[in-house]
Amino acid sequence: MTTTIALSEKTLADIARNVAKYPPEHKQSAVMAALIAAQTEVGWVSPEVIETIAQILEMPTIAVDEVATFYNMYDTKPVGKYKLVICTNLPCQLKHGETAASHLKKTLGIGYNETTSCGMFTLKEGECMGACGDSPVMLVNNKRMCSLMSNEKIDALLTELRAEGNAA
Repeated sequence: MTTTIALSEKTLADIARNVAKYPPEHKQSAVMAALIAAQTEVGWVSPEVIETIAQILEMPTIAVDEVATFYNMYDTKPVGKYKLVICTNLPCQLKHGETAASHLKKTLGIGYNETTSCGMFTLKEGECMGACGDSPVMLVNNKRMCSLMSNEKIDALLTELRAEGNAA
């Protein structure tokens, strides 16, 4: 049996705000927003987070788990402070996507689905991000889209994120 996790009042309020968008009998429709809110606080969607969301939304745990494991924006395993997702679909590959990915792997010293030893970066492959004309593209923490990622732009981004991560 899985246990639950205590979420902050801010996260619970965010979940409640999203639940309120739906009729009471359809509050499970807020599952995606609830998972994002919890992941933002906890850092990933652990089994405890899934159980907690299931209880809040009064739905089976397996139903929440199905959503969390289907969509790639949910991390069901711990990730670094910065999750870097580089598009590996064909349009990005045709416009130097593999060059950008290789540079990231070499610079960070990790492969896909790995995290740097310091815990700062996790590198993932991503499917189409809808910005083919700006390829190669990369997404940082599911929120920040980076376009036309040359080696120089990648280096500048990593420098920025390291400074931000070390200052926090």
